[in-house]
Amino acid sequence: MLPMEQAKRPITGMAGRYGHPLHPALVAVPIGAWVASFVFDLASQVVSDPAALATGSRWLIAVGVLGALAAATIGLLDLLGLPTGTRVFRTAIVHMSLMLTVVTAYAVGFALRDPDPTGPVPAGLLALSAAALATLTAGAYLGGMLAYRYGVRVADETTQADGYQPLSTDVKES
Repeated sequence: MLPMEQAKRPITGMAGRYGHPLHPALVAVPIGAWVASFVFDLASQVVSDPAALATGSRWLIAVGVLGALAAATIGLLDLLGLPTGTRVFRTAIVHMSLMLTVVTAYAVGFALRDPDPTGPVPAGLLALSAAALATLTAGAYLGGMLAYRYGVRVADETTQADGYQPLSTDVKES
């Protein structure tokens, strides 16, 4: 099997079947949770009852960390299917390293947050979340490069071509 074909096939069904990888779907949970937590962090600075938002942000961070662990497990399965010594493998290693840094930063931030806050999120924790979110953006960019530029776990062009065949003459388009 050619290296590019190898990168398109799952090494196990746990990573999703051919043409339907699970990793890109799973990353929506941590990304959404962490973006929402940052919005809560910022809002806690300006509302009259910041404790509720600070508490909500802490739990959104926890949801994000748990979701990221699930996404990372499946992402590792995809990584194991990539040919070593290639640009795509190197990009995947950098992507993974950035994302593990992000998960670590959020886990530390969760641990440092007061479980029963009485005020807004402290500036240092707000800065940690901002830095983690910036790193997340860089890592997500590389994840997009893996899928959209290098086609990791994306169906090959022969399979994709089926979607571009004309509809039969029996079916009228509306």
